[in-house]
Parts: sequence; structure tokens; C-alpha cells
Amino acid sequence: MFEINVVSNTPLTPVKDADEVALLFLQQIGYLPKGYDPKTAARNVEGSVPYQMFMDCFLKNMKRIWLVEEMAVRFDTTKPTIYRHLNKLKSMDILEEVDVERDGKMKKGYRIRYGDLKKAWNFTEANVEMAMESYRQTVEHLQSLVED
Repeated sequence: MFEINVVSNTPLTPVKDADEVALLFLQQIGYLPKGYDPKTAARNVEGSVPYQMFMDCFLKNMKRIWLVEEMAVRFDTTKPTIYRHLNKLKSMDILEEVDVERDGKMKKGYRIRYGDLKKAWNFTEANVEMAMESYRQTVEHLQSLVED
């Protein structure tokens, strides 16, 4: 199921700090709720599991395939916590699942779709356009129902 927040916003292009841009962007699209309060020892959002997972694993290592177990160890958290944040990114179609061999076994890993954030975002935009088209058809249908 595709899910993303769409809000009117000003491009963050004047901001030169990647962490600040990422934080605002992730809040705008609904990955990190505004006023997010980490339930861990993190002192701020930048120290939280969802933010670090996006930045350190996926954004700074776009081509690398990450296993849930690796991220759970890296961030000293549980697999269900990792899956919760992975599922948010997957619902935005930013991530892809990739089969990878580790220790002689095939496992499911995750990375930024196509190993490229711009390409991944094109996929996300296409999903937004399809969702908006469905809304438009529903609005037209609703109006025709009330006009009859």
C-alpha cells in the first residue's frame, strides 16, 4: 500500500546542511512525525533509529544492501523496531527488497530503490500521480452522483 504525506512546501534548496534538509524532508513526507519524540536514549531526532537508519544506512550507502539483523545490531534495537521503520519507507516506495547471499544463505535485504535516491523518488512521484488521478475520478463520480 502506497502512503506518503503531500504538503505544500518551499524547496529546501537554500539550506546547505544535509542533516537539516534530510530532517525537514523526512518530516514533510511523513516518515518522521513533526515533534517526533524518540522513545530511546536518543537525545534528539537526529540520534533516533528512524533518522539514523535513513541517513547512515540508506542515504549515505545507497547501493549497499542492508539486512534487518545488521541494522538491529548497528542501532542496538530490536528487529520489530527496524521493520516498523522499514515498512514506512517501503510504503513510500523509496526502498526495494533485494535477495542477497550472506553466510551461504539467501536473505532479504533493503536499499534505496535502484541504489539512487533521485530514481527512487521518480517512482514515488509516479505513485502520487496515480493516487491523485484516483482521487480526481472519485470526486467526478461523487459530483455526478449528487447532481442526479
